[in-house]
This record gives sequence, structure tokens and C-alpha cells, in this order.
Amino acid sequence: MKSSALYSLQLRASGVTVSDACKTTYEEIKKDKKHRYVVFYIKDEKQIDVEVIGDRNAAYDQFLEDLQKGGVGECRYGLFDFEYTHQCQGTSEASKKQKLFLMSWCPDTAKVKKKMLYSSSFDALKKSLVGVQKYIQATDLSEASEEAVEEKLRATDRQ
Repeated sequence: MKSSALYSLQLRASGVTVSDACKTTYEEIKKDKKHRYVVFYIKDEKQIDVEVIGDRNAAYDQFLEDLQKGGVGECRYGLFDFEYTHQCQGTSEASKKQKLFLMSWCPDTAKVKKKMLYSSSFDALKKSLVGVQKYIQATDLSEASEEAVEEKLRATDRQ
């Protein structure tokens, strides 16, 4: 089997595809720095699509709010361009870091069927958004908090 055919099969493992709008918005964040974040949802159990795009100067709290906009029983994916300062050991200089992370938000209150759909479709989205530095799965706000995310991103920094 050719690798492209295999790739197609893997993307369709859950039957869910990724819309072109997702890929376009991702490129606008990654390359052009047009937006701070984007929230994706699965439309009609068939396609991952863009739900909300966050302004470039939007705060992390706004991202969390938009991630939960669907309600307590709803799952979402969120991509965020995270900025923080990093200081290398042995130096006095601090450098600004930017890392893209993709979060799968499936609260404990979501129905099992919905959690399964989002979890089995996460790979399709990951494969479509090449260059994301970190993948995070969150089931509650403590796992999705700015502090928890920054800690996970800093763990990938070189000391």
C-alpha cells in the first residue's frame, strides 16, 4: 500500500475529516501571526471545522472561555500560540519563546460517545497541522490552566 493511501486511511479512522478552513487558519497563526488562537469543533460528526478565531492580542482566559462556549457536555480542540520568557541556565539574558500547542478539551461531563469521537479524531487534526510543538489533553480547568500549560511547554525547553 502506498504511504499516501495509508495516510488517507489513518485520517479517516473515525470517519471525521479536517476542513480546509482549519488548515488555512492554522497557517495564518503559525506563519503570519494573524491570530492568537483558534477553537475547532466536529460538525455533524463528519468534519472538524473552525468555530472561533481569537484576536492576536487576546488573553489566555478568553481562549479558555471560547473552548468551553459549547457548554458543559461539549468537547472541543483548541490551538494556541503561547508566548513566555525563558532564561537559559548560567546566563542573565531572558529570551522570548513562542510555542504552538494543540489541546483536546473533553470535560468529564461530556457524554461517552462524544468523548470517543473527539479522542479518535484528534489524530486526524494532529496530522493536518504540521509544526505544532505540544499536544495537550485536558478534562478539567486545572489541566487546561495557563500555569499547567506553561509548565508542560517549559518542560520541552533546553536548560
